[in-house]
Amino acid sequence: MEVLICSDSFKHSLSAYEACQRLAEGLKAEAAGVVVGKLPLADGGEGTVRALIDATDGVLHERQVHDPLMRETTATYGVMGDGETAVIEMAAASGIEKLEAQERNPFVTTSYGTGELIRAAMEGGCRRIILGIGGSATIDGGAGMLQALGARFYDKNGQLLNPTTEKLNYIERIDTEKMDPRLQQISIAIASDVDNPLTGPNGAAYVYGPQKGAEKGDLKILDQNLAAYARVLQQHTQEDMMTRPGTGAAGGMAISLLAFSRASLENGFQLVAKALNLEQAIASSDMIITGEGQIDAQTHYGKTPAGVARLAHKHNKPVIAVTGSLEANPPGLFDLLLPVMEKPMDNQAALSAAGELLFNAGSRIGKILLLAKRLYSPEN
Repeated sequence: MEVLICSDSFKHSLSAYEACQRLAEGLKAEAAGVVVGKLPLADGGEGTVRALIDATDGVLHERQVHDPLMRETTATYGVMGDGETAVIEMAAASGIEKLEAQERNPFVTTSYGTGELIRAAMEGGCRRIILGIGGSATIDGGAGMLQALGARFYDKNGQLLNPTTEKLNYIERIDTEKMDPRLQQISIAIASDVDNPLTGPNGAAYVYGPQKGAEKGDLKILDQNLAAYARVLQQHTQEDMMTRPGTGAAGGMAISLLAFSRASLENGFQLVAKALNLEQAIASSDMIITGEGQIDAQTHYGKTPAGVARLAHKHNKPVIAVTGSLEANPPGLFDLLLPVMEKPMDNQAALSAAGELLFNAGSRIGKILLLAKRLYSPEN
């Protein structure tokens, strides 16, 4: 029997690679004869770099860049095993986790550091970039990213502007003469799992602004500033991107890349799955095990376990999902849903014991397989 373990990370405790490894060790401890394959996954958010690098024997690179408040920080990006595809998480340089709670202010935070990572990847010879845009601290429409790549922003009086969100509505002209020409020569796949438009009640400011430090009274101003910036970009694209699905992700990061590069918006899970040939791996296995830290009502919408389950069903393969926290059981997705908790424990205790809990979950799955073998053996 061949079992494929393709889990996402268990947030704040285990990477996708570690989760797959611990499940595999537990499974093999009980069912030594089972052939186990491991394929760590992500959906474009946290863990995307590690998942793609681990699965393709890629390389991680560290760079000194600037955080959302333009302080120096160290950020990591990866280059996949093909040597030509860079994987960047926006959160590595421009993430909300880079800031203390009292520092979060989307009027002044910038995506500049993400632009520095893109430039580093291009300088390293990469011809394709996969950019995961989850976890950002910014609502600057990607203007800071463009600034790091050489774009210059001017107001109506011809004065140079620093394009933070509070200045977006002053921008009258974008000078791209000194922008890195390699941006037009590479392809950029923007990985996201949301379809919010840039502006309006379901847009970047109103939906994501509060978690980035915006007060209720700020949201209208943030939304208006993004709309003003989008109108300036329309001079270059001849396209109104304010209502385009997905442009509201990560504070509008996508609109600047769509305007000035060969970029495309793609579903994060599908992008990762394609890069790792996940469907082929599922089709050639007998059973699938997936999982992530929390399964809830949102799991249905683009999350890794749901994507895995749909591919498994397509090829008529049974799928087991393992989770740390179960808030809702999405109907019809999993043949077996297995929470890892073995006794009452608080969140911190569960995070600390995550490796042991996943090993034990793998062990229980191994016992289930052995029981099924006994029940359905020719002797019975």
